Amino acid sequence: MTTSNEGLADRGLTIEQVRTLRQTRGLSSAGIRAIPEPALARALRRLEYPDMPRARELFRRNQARDERGLFPTHALLGAARQLDSIRLRRAERAAVAGVPTGTTVAPQRLGIHPAPTAGLARPNWVSIGPGNIGGRTRSLVFHPQEPDTIWAASAGGGLWRTDNAGRTWQPVDDLMANLAVTSLAIDPTDPDVLYAGTGEGFFNVDAIRGAGLFRTVDGVTWSQLPATLGAPFATVNRIAVNATGEVLLAAGTGGLSRSADAGRTAWTKVLTAQIADVKCHPTDPDKAVAGSLRGGTAWVTADGGQTWTEAEHDTPWEGRVELAYATADPEIVYASVDIRNGEIWRSTDGGAGFTARTSLNGDGDPASYLGDQGWYGNVIWAGDPTDSDLVVVGGVDLWRSTDGGDTVNEMSTWWSRESAHADQHAIASHPNFDGDTNTTVLFGNDGGIYRAPDIRTVGDDPDLPKVNGWQNLNNDYGVTQFYSGAVNTEGTIIGGAQDNGTLAFHPPNGTDKWIEIFGGDGGFCASDPQDPDIFYGEYVFLNIHRNLDGATSDDTTGDRYISGQFWDAVNERWDFKPAPFTIADAKTQRAAFIAPFAVDPNDSDRMLAGGESLWRTNDVKAPNTPTSGPKWTRIKQPSASPGSPRPFNAISAISIAPGDSDRVWVGYEDGQVWHSDDGTDPAPLWQRVDGVGAAPLVTGRFCTQIALPAGQPDVVLATFGGYVANNVWRSDDGGTTWHSIGAGLPGAPARAITVHPRRQDFLYLGTELGLFASDDGGTTWSATNEGPTSCSVEDLIWSDETLICVTHGRGMFTIDLSGV
Repeated sequence: MTTSNEGLADRGLTIEQVRTLRQTRGLSSAGIRAIPEPALARALRRLEYPDMPRARELFRRNQARDERGLFPTHALLGAARQLDSIRLRRAERAAVAGVPTGTTVAPQRLGIHPAPTAGLARPNWVSIGPGNIGGRTRSLVFHPQEPDTIWAASAGGGLWRTDNAGRTWQPVDDLMANLAVTSLAIDPTDPDVLYAGTGEGFFNVDAIRGAGLFRTVDGVTWSQLPATLGAPFATVNRIAVNATGEVLLAAGTGGLSRSADAGRTAWTKVLTAQIADVKCHPTDPDKAVAGSLRGGTAWVTADGGQTWTEAEHDTPWEGRVELAYATADPEIVYASVDIRNGEIWRSTDGGAGFTARTSLNGDGDPASYLGDQGWYGNVIWAGDPTDSDLVVVGGVDLWRSTDGGDTVNEMSTWWSRESAHADQHAIASHPNFDGDTNTTVLFGNDGGIYRAPDIRTVGDDPDLPKVNGWQNLNNDYGVTQFYSGAVNTEGTIIGGAQDNGTLAFHPPNGTDKWIEIFGGDGGFCASDPQDPDIFYGEYVFLNIHRNLDGATSDDTTGDRYISGQFWDAVNERWDFKPAPFTIADAKTQRAAFIAPFAVDPNDSDRMLAGGESLWRTNDVKAPNTPTSGPKWTRIKQPSASPGSPRPFNAISAISIAPGDSDRVWVGYEDGQVWHSDDGTDPAPLWQRVDGVGAAPLVTGRFCTQIALPAGQPDVVLATFGGYVANNVWRSDDGGTTWHSIGAGLPGAPARAITVHPRRQDFLYLGTELGLFASDDGGTTWSATNEGPTSCSVEDLIWSDETLICVTHGRGMFTIDLSGV
């Protein structure tokens, strides 16, 4: 085996770096030699953030907690039901503050629409995509008789469907549009019957986003199965239907449940362990296998799922277990086990006992195909009806074996845009797959949906990157999960996207022309208020980067970070500059996962950035080198939070008043709110305003945003998380007294609030359930949001009088409100 640094000296990497890259990213020696410098820098940068998906989960979870640190089961569903009742009571108004309202949200309003033809009108809300980026996709299923019809389960944007083999996609049903759809299964005896499970249970997105199981009996309209609202169905990782269509199995963090009645009204929990995967035998209705979520166990049943027996294997397993029947011989069952960065095991007795395969790469080393995220991205396929030794496994990348898992070779390359995206979750065979004339397979991952026209040859390039044959099917598949957005004076928009970096849209380009300007996870964004060439983005934990070319080029080296981190190209490693050129909280990661920063609207040389402390630079546009750059000063000390589960309390919101740079407000994850009236001083004075005074602001929940409307120096608006009431607050006297303006809104996290640039009483509120509007300063709110979407609205920004709605699951939408 090649376990040394041999052949890699030209990359300047240490033996430890090589070992770590192999184990965490599944890179072979050839892969490490071939990876370009920017991608290598990204891979090594990621090593400093070893638990990114769980950090995302904690961030979203903190935003959902109430003041006691709790959130109820099925809270999102309860809030949606409140919304439905509000719609029925207040359906008489056609529009509020220029935003269309109605009793329902028309599904056609939620997709990506082409520009109007011959002057024909289009909906007031207009999707601007991205139509070419996609987002995390947990499941795919073909219609068995009409293979051009495919359903896709998006973790952030609900359920989608194509009827033209992926050339275009449309959302299916708004009832599910705001849910994390994680699993799909079609009845093999009736293709009009399809089941969808909701709620991710892989410890990366909050389980409250689930609402049990949904079913369609006509392939079009969906309804919830009421019996699946209990705790066992809080998250549904996988579902499976047996060969006769009689038995339905649902696996998740609540165990494995079984239903055998036609109405799916009776359920029995048959396994209590947390389950990642369940698969039914392709022809025998009595047989099925299941794999644990993190306990390292596989089970097998021979009585239709009523009783289960633990599978045997020579050495102990641990972690997540994914399973696949070999279509060519279902007595062969393969397991992808999250142990030692990924191992393939095989059973020849239907899953009763497993033996290890060697799982070696082309170097003769362990392939480590799962990297360090096998608990998050882990999938296995053996669907060729002519060859039981053809196996595909996926973790970070996709790997193919032609000898039953003894040797595996890369067939995708995460750092190439011409290959499949990273982090694999789903594999689906074309229903006419015969191993000869049809060898088409689809893949779902963090970047959306990809097609391999020939599973045997896709990615068979002699050298890296592995790009041969890959087809991107993110054609209007608008499920990108944004955290933030910004727009410049020329109308160019950028957004920080989960798993998909910082993205840019340049009108009048089409919605399929978004580009990536910085890789990795994206976070907060900002634009220079005067110079259209300058944008700012964030990786995670307050690592701020700067773009100086109008958001037209990708990250090439580490010289874009202005938070102090830089890429030491000589020593092939990341480092931080000395003070004052580094934000100390970014270096120590003592900041929120998605940490706020703000460019002063009155002085574009000034930026404030929030970690544990509040930081300021007055030269944010200073030239950036490995030894210099913007100079940062701490202007607010940490604010402790007694009883906090973390060792620090992170700033979560920052606002600088238009027209008055001294007026600065900050909010915290625990609900604290502070302000200063001398924010430009070397040592500003700060006053805490929550919980004090005659009419106090009291929430104790995550402060998501503070808005200081232009032209209203005494008005302060603040929004908070939690599935409870009173998440929107207003002060009309500069923060001395407060009153809740959330009456009539469903109890769900409020994430963003803004005021019409010309109409001071017109407010727009982004929530976990979509957008709401008020035309009386927040006294009353619209009953519904007829578009743009029913998923979470993270940010609201203005381009003149066009409102841009930034969502976490459906991309971005715009609406022209200049006529109100």
